[in-house]
Amino acid sequence: MEVLDFGGYVLVVVAAFLFLALQSWLAAVVVRRVLGVPTGWPRTIAVGLVMSGVMALTVQYLFRAATGQNPGGLEVAPPIAAMFLVLATCWIFALGVGALVVIEVAVPTGSLPTVRSVLFGWKARNRRGRRYSEVIAIAVRHGLGSQIRGFGRSSDRPDRQRKTARALRDSLSEAGVTFVKMGQMLSTRRDILPAVFVEELESLQTSVAPEPWEVIEPALADRVGGDLDAVFRQVNSTPLAAASVAQVHEATLLDGTQVIVKIQRPKALEQVTRDLDIILRLARWLERTTVWGRNLGVHGLALGFAESLEEELDYRIELDNMRSIEASLQDIGKHSVSVPHAYAELSGERLLVMEKLPGGPVSSASTQLEGLSATKRSELAADLLGVTLEQIITVGVFHADLHPGNIFITPDGSLGLLDFGSVGRLDPGTQRSVGMMLYAIDKNDTAGATDALIELLDRPDDLNERAVERAVGELITRYRHGGRSISGAKMFDDLFSLVLGHGFSVPAQIGAAFRALATVEGTLSVIDPDFDVVEVAREQGGRLMKDRFATTNIKDALQHRVVSLLPALERLPRRVDKISEDLEQGRFSMNVRMLANPSDRVFLTNLFQQMIIAVLAGAAVLGAIMLIISDAGPLLAAGIHLYTFFGFVLLFGGFVLSMRALMLVFARQPGNGASDRRG
Repeated sequence: MEVLDFGGYVLVVVAAFLFLALQSWLAAVVVRRVLGVPTGWPRTIAVGLVMSGVMALTVQYLFRAATGQNPGGLEVAPPIAAMFLVLATCWIFALGVGALVVIEVAVPTGSLPTVRSVLFGWKARNRRGRRYSEVIAIAVRHGLGSQIRGFGRSSDRPDRQRKTARALRDSLSEAGVTFVKMGQMLSTRRDILPAVFVEELESLQTSVAPEPWEVIEPALADRVGGDLDAVFRQVNSTPLAAASVAQVHEATLLDGTQVIVKIQRPKALEQVTRDLDIILRLARWLERTTVWGRNLGVHGLALGFAESLEEELDYRIELDNMRSIEASLQDIGKHSVSVPHAYAELSGERLLVMEKLPGGPVSSASTQLEGLSATKRSELAADLLGVTLEQIITVGVFHADLHPGNIFITPDGSLGLLDFGSVGRLDPGTQRSVGMMLYAIDKNDTAGATDALIELLDRPDDLNERAVERAVGELITRYRHGGRSISGAKMFDDLFSLVLGHGFSVPAQIGAAFRALATVEGTLSVIDPDFDVVEVAREQGGRLMKDRFATTNIKDALQHRVVSLLPALERLPRRVDKISEDLEQGRFSMNVRMLANPSDRVFLTNLFQQMIIAVLAGAAVLGAIMLIISDAGPLLAAGIHLYTFFGFVLLFGGFVLSMRALMLVFARQPGNGASDRRG
């Protein structure tokens, strides 16, 4: 019997628990439905459990009140108790809704870690926390902590801006590879950062000791299939160069071919992934808490940087870039600039094997350059500039980082390109606009250059075209005769400054083209200090556009356009006849569809729904207050009138509608995480 009694007790407890869980889940479903936004399930079910518990106590109390078992408390007839139970149920539900709204406003869904991460992700969270604390400590140590909120204020003195820029540079340099690369990326964004910050960040370099061969050798073997002797005759254990993410070794294939092996450090991906997570978290915090963070859209910048860095870590993308540049040089075919051949069958996601170019980078080839004649150096510079312009204007695929370290000069005096992690691509329309701009500059056509520039970029709403044309005219006049008489002047740098000064928005790939042209100017001055960059750029740009304007090319383009227009031209006479007939007989009409865009209709629908909910909530609350303070109507219990009861029912409706309207307001704020299902 005792066993049966115990079993019955367990069954009752289990049944009660299941009933409570089902009741809580139903309450959570209804609450989410009433609020109209997908609040997190854990918090909603927790509120449902509390509602269920309060509801159980209320039922017990009203049952005693209806059966005379509540001495000294409320005593009512069973029908009245049932009415109170309905009202109490409504208000328990309403308070649950209100509690959930308060929780959602204070701690938005998605801002807390998931239960899974709490239970199983504590190790990763501890590692991230230590690294996060380390990065914050570095920033504070360099004096960034007190300046972070006021960053970018126009009232900052130049000396204060310089101090902040140096602190930022030093902090990024000390924080490690990922942060250094972020600083290098920011140094190319002169459209969003003040010039003083760009100057400081441009000096960021990584100085990293190479990984021991004992660490690199097994990683290399793993990435070539497990046996180095099956692929290489010999691999030099001393690296040619060591960077923060990878290092480069000389090797010899089985057939005797000399190659370069670029292998990613074994722990580089893990380190970069961890630091990218911290950068994205910091960016979200800065965008949420600082004015300049919101104005710059730092979270979007961080996402773009994360995407580009992840691509840089995948050497298959660099392999594709090498092939694209190699194909573009073959298409051009008239310049002595080469690209090392890549061995795709030996390369992979973390390994790149390529042909070894003889010679060394231009940045360290001053002795070899000094041994060349002035004519030869001028020819090399002209070849490099010609290749760059042809890639941008004619091919549309170009090397976007042509600094002296990425240009090789061979013993026979030819040039080679290296490091294809940054390659730009332009569509035909953009290629044509860049060419038209250079062609107009060559012809001293200020209006044509201005039109090409406006066509090339995203124009601001308040653009003063006359001011832009005057600025372009001044630029053309300054560089009309070429030469290097203007100390330190660079045409493409000045052109980019002009663009930014007039508020243009520069798309990423067009910015890459400007950056490539500005960078190659510095490399050309290393190859030949007397090289007339402006004059040759004007001549090359004019020549390339003349080639595009050749009779054959124009004829082919016109034929293509005519063929594409033939279907419309065939239907045109019939349509003109129809319009003429309708005009003659008075049947001509025009239909204009307002709000044809679905997003406009959704916006207005949501706006009207919110207004209607707010009006109904206000009317219900006002009506409820009038009924509650009224002493009219029959008594339901001591001191409780029927109209008062109806007032509380109406107040319940107004309260729920108010909570829904409030929740919709917060749900539409960007970045609150309302669409997340976590938390």
